[in-house]
Amino acid sequence: MNIIRMSGGLANQMFQYALYLKLRSMGKEVKFDDINEYRSESTRPIMLALFGIDYPRADWEEITAFTDGSMEPLKRIRRKIFGRRAVEYYEKGFYDPRVLSFDSMYLRGEFKSEKYFEDIRDQVRETYRFPELEEMHLPEKLHQSTRVCLDAIESTEAVGIHMYRSDSRLDEELYEGICTERYYEGAVRFIQERCPDAYFYIFSNEPKWVKNWAEQLIASQLKEGMNRQEIEDLKAHFIMVEANTEYTGYLDMMLMSKCRHNIISNSSFSWWAAWLNDNPDKMVVAPDKWVNEKDCEDVYTKGMVLINSKGRVSRTVK
Repeated sequence: MNIIRMSGGLANQMFQYALYLKLRSMGKEVKFDDINEYRSESTRPIMLALFGIDYPRADWEEITAFTDGSMEPLKRIRRKIFGRRAVEYYEKGFYDPRVLSFDSMYLRGEFKSEKYFEDIRDQVRETYRFPELEEMHLPEKLHQSTRVCLDAIESTEAVGIHMYRSDSRLDEELYEGICTERYYEGAVRFIQERCPDAYFYIFSNEPKWVKNWAEQLIASQLKEGMNRQEIEDLKAHFIMVEANTEYTGYLDMMLMSKCRHNIISNSSFSWWAAWLNDNPDKMVVAPDKWVNEKDCEDVYTKGMVLINSKGRVSRTVK
């Protein structure tokens, strides 16, 4: 039996469950440790039930057996003398094929690559099909605001922009200088050159910063001789979406996945939104680095257009 250590928010949980589906397709027995990372009140919620998922859970005895974490006195003394005898494997990189080779291992990692589940992608896509809005049983006010936004997205050449600010993250140095203002400006220009009628729906954890960015971007696109109506029309093409909390953030992922195109940050959340977008002609723009000082090739998917921190196109992923 393998045990996958669940961690992080919804998007990370989705990568970990996609790995579970892959291992199960290989005939392996797999359970989840959803205890260790979620014992604190400050941890993010487990959200997989959104998709009707009920996964097998490892019990505490199974977890301590794999991790050599028993608090029995003799075992604690033995660990102090001889060290821990855990049967654990830490994923290396974004895609580590060794992860798929074990039959009895406690697996730790993010598993943030389509390569883990590329051959069962249809099953993964079906698993992560969002319920219809009416089936989510949202509070009336939230349901109404989400319905208005969804209807607007589905009636326009909508582009979902996820602007996740790196200075809100732990390990800031890993993300510094990647999703810069110029990256987003370059991504918007790339889409506008190909879709002049694009409407940009902006999702962010820092709406005040984004509003300022959007105002500056709009100001840079003003042309001499524009009348008031033309200016208002330009402004109307940039829409802030800011109705959701940690517990309803899945609605942002759903809304972004319904857009025709996506501009993503180096975030699992917007990665999934773009991946679940089923528009066959979608354009997905991504930063050309995911984290600093690390090979990030395996996180990208075919067809992504990569733009650097200066706002220039680097390449298209083949």
